[in-house]
Amino acid sequence: MCDREDLARWAKTTLSRRGFGAGALAGAAMACAPMDNTSTGGDAPAGSVTSRPVSFRTPDGTLDGEFFAASGTARPGVVMWPDIAGVRPAKRQMAQRLAEAGYAVLLANPYYRDVAGQQFDDFASFAGSGGFDTVKPWRDRFTTATKQIDNRACAEWLMTQAEVDRDRGIGVQGYCMTGSYAVVAPSADEHIHAGASFHGGGLVTDDPSSPHRTLREDAHYLIAIAENDDEKAPGDKTALRQAADAANTTAEIEVYPADHGWCVLDSPSYDEVQAERAWSNLLAMYADVL
Repeated sequence: MCDREDLARWAKTTLSRRGFGAGALAGAAMACAPMDNTSTGGDAPAGSVTSRPVSFRTPDGTLDGEFFAASGTARPGVVMWPDIAGVRPAKRQMAQRLAEAGYAVLLANPYYRDVAGQQFDDFASFAGSGGFDTVKPWRDRFTTATKQIDNRACAEWLMTQAEVDRDRGIGVQGYCMTGSYAVVAPSADEHIHAGASFHGGGLVTDDPSSPHRTLREDAHYLIAIAENDDEKAPGDKTALRQAADAANTTAEIEVYPADHGWCVLDSPSYDEVQAERAWSNLLAMYADVL
């Protein structure tokens, strides 16, 4: 997963602190353009999607986020958990694109127990401002139990929204540190039918409640692993496959030829070709399951 070693490597590239964030987002108009993908909700015209700030109670506090949806036709609900740098423009653009593909998307703040709203402008500002040290105490609160609490609260909130088709299942997707949120999600609430982890960290641990031990038989999983993460922990993909087989569940587990962070628009490792492939696989799963 994303760590200090990754930041040190990225710092040696020719991309400046401001440059790699702005450079990735400069191409976001193309990356976020609607594609020829079919969803169970039907594509929504770009201008019809609106967003609004939201908040609701959980057993641990008030979870805040932003909700992206088109009015009119109710659509399947999705929870999007951001990576370590939290809610910011790059993740909003990804949530907007998913809403345009036919989903009602809750972009949720995983740090709500400590802070609300956006904390970093982009990944560059996170990397350049000691972001790891800032978020460490917030991340230290995360356990499988808290991830289940948060996913359950998000699912329950989505099921009360007029824009959400309550006869459909809910999908959950996470990136980097929140890849584990997506893997744990189906175990948290019966309405959650799919979990998608992109370059997720902490999916396989020695803990009895490790995310890979929470897989649910009637759920579907998409676990996209970064090539350099696989090099660091080559046994994780095997453990995930064994866990999926033991749970008799459906899981697509693949190592992508890209580095950690390749799916996120403002990441210095963003790889458009592999990000688009991962995005297409995500929409294919959602179309089948939700």
